[in-house]
Amino acid sequence: MPIDAAEALAAAPRVREIVWDHKDVQLYHLGIGAGLPATDPGELRYALESRLHVLPSFATVAGGGAPGVTGALSGPGVDVDLARVLHGGQRLRLHRTVPARGRARAASRVVAVYDKGTAAVLVLRTDVADADGPLWTDEAEVFVRGEGGWGGERGPSGRPGPVPDGAPDHVAERAVREDQALLYRLSGDWNPLHADPEFAARAGFERPVLHGLCSYGATLKSVVDTLLDGDVSRVREYRTRFTGVVYPGETLRVRMWRAVAPEGGGTVRADVSVRERGDAVVLADTVVRYSPTP
Repeated sequence: MPIDAAEALAAAPRVREIVWDHKDVQLYHLGIGAGLPATDPGELRYALESRLHVLPSFATVAGGGAPGVTGALSGPGVDVDLARVLHGGQRLRLHRTVPARGRARAASRVVAVYDKGTAAVLVLRTDVADADGPLWTDEAEVFVRGEGGWGGERGPSGRPGPVPDGAPDHVAERAVREDQALLYRLSGDWNPLHADPEFAARAGFERPVLHGLCSYGATLKSVVDTLLDGDVSRVREYRTRFTGVVYPGETLRVRMWRAVAPEGGGTVRADVSVRERGDAVVLADTVVRYSPTP
């Protein structure tokens, strides 16, 4: 079996040093669609180094990208074809505000292997800390089609339930540029699925698809800009499931429901769809947990 669950789980964490600066942050922000209109003060806080605020989802690419999806497929006990791999979900917990430049230690390991029958699911956790302590914890869920069925544990659903009844509190739309995937991949995810038409066809897609983590970042930016007054430091946790593909050139529609906690923080539930395909859902079970205004 290409996936040996026992070997993958027993493997020691892979530890590496990651370094980033304002140029990496700016490139990431442009890669998820920030900077338009180019003279908008709200956009310049993502694009201009003199007033730079770091969107927390930058953590998924800091230092050239945590091992993430491809990293989970190159460790002990795992030997699979990239064309059979799908990024199933992502969860980020912030321990402190992500700085615009930093040097940190990232320790990654497979913490769970689940048998879904027709697919295997690997959960890769990366803990990142600098000299001052923990910065963030990142978890990626990786589906490998055709690798299930060995009788292993199916794993928890981990779903927060349906979105609230009634109309959303806010709706935002984000256009995805035709070259968005080509720009986003410069932050470290070189999977040819997002750039090479022949590889995309072999994987069963009509053309290269947008990185799920690009949609992930664009969605968080919509929530922060729309409901948190652009204050990136208030984000404490962010998670989603990737349920469909986005093609460059399409439009993301982000519906948001806000629940305010008595102490002033709260959560935002979001539903993300593609407008041009009858609101086909592409991100589900999306939750942003945020702290009170400082």
